[in-house]
Amino acid sequence: MYYQIVPMDRSHIPQILALEQTCFSVPWTESMLTDALYDPQASFIVAEDEEGNILGYAGLHAILDEGYIDNVAVEPDARRHGVASALLEVFCRFGAANLSFLTLEVRASNAAAIGLYEKYGFHRAGLRPGYYQKPREDAVIMTKEFSHETE
Repeated sequence: MYYQIVPMDRSHIPQILALEQTCFSVPWTESMLTDALYDPQASFIVAEDEEGNILGYAGLHAILDEGYIDNVAVEPDARRHGVASALLEVFCRFGAANLSFLTLEVRASNAAAIGLYEKYGFHRAGLRPGYYQKPREDAVIMTKEFSHETE
């Protein structure tokens, strides 16, 4: 499956809104996504195919040396083709060069996502009881630390 990772722009928002509806029980709104485009602390990227169809997207907020991954979402038909890995690799490379750590929340029942994050060196750092709604569920907090040796 061919795709390329590109920065999110305004033209991607309609497809991302549809992806949000598919992947999340409480999806982001158009205004939330638009606000992210103009937030200097945010970086949102998309995986798109040759025709410009969005196969997945991810968002990151970086504040000082801390990174928070907002969302990673992949179209159901594009799962298990490396899309989520490619998106996550971009943020891990950025983190290794610029951040002390990356953190995220994931539904406790989302074993596939937890496995992916563990593959990239994230570890379970805590639990947020009842964090998710529709259905109500705990969130596992996962973190990946980066060491920056000084000479």
